[in-house]
Amino acid sequence: MDKIKILIADDEARMRKLVGDFLIKEGYSVVEASDGNEALDRFYEDKEISLLILDVMMPGPDGYEVCREVRASSKVPVIMLTAKGEERDELKGFDVGADEYISKPFSPRILVARVNALLRRSNKLEEDTRLEADGIVLDKTAHTVTIDGKEVELSFKEFELLAYFMENQSVALSREKILNNVWNYDYFGDARTIDTHVKKLRSKIGSKGDHIKTVWGLGYKFEIQGK
Repeated sequence: MDKIKILIADDEARMRKLVGDFLIKEGYSVVEASDGNEALDRFYEDKEISLLILDVMMPGPDGYEVCREVRASSKVPVIMLTAKGEERDELKGFDVGADEYISKPFSPRILVARVNALLRRSNKLEEDTRLEADGIVLDKTAHTVTIDGKEVELSFKEFELLAYFMENQSVALSREKILNNVWNYDYFGDARTIDTHVKKLRSKIGSKGDHIKTVWGLGYKFEIQGK
């Protein structure tokens, strides 16, 4: 299979190299742009670009404008990078169609994890049917979960929730994001539904439940110590 191509648009060459090196190490192909106009030119010239990483504060059309224009004709996943951390800036990014919003400074490994998750959701990556982490083995095809070789009975939503956590290791996930991805975007229920399911899931997977960390004021993170 040909390498999946990702466009990185940032006016800082150092940032493009940092992000690009991690993505290339992960097996992706990288295209670079140093401003908004170049980003749009490269995107329209190369139909194989599968995801965009856009810096908000670029010369020419900024990241918001580039995202808005791309969204007019494409559903390609978009991650916004910004030095701004205010909620209104993040909401603006989502308003113009961004899928993820990451504030600088950030961990390149977390960025790669989010790239992987977005591409999985958009079916650009061949989805792994088997997920493994510290003795937890989740098989999507068989719809089974084993803990240190012993099968554990989970409800459908508990299974989906655990799969989502394992696919997004070390990524802090808001309750809204979990609702949107596990309960689907058309679900408008109470976010406390998640807390109830997480409590039950932790109980069923025993000591491995400690890997599901509570991120106060936000949601949850599935994390294996030392990773």
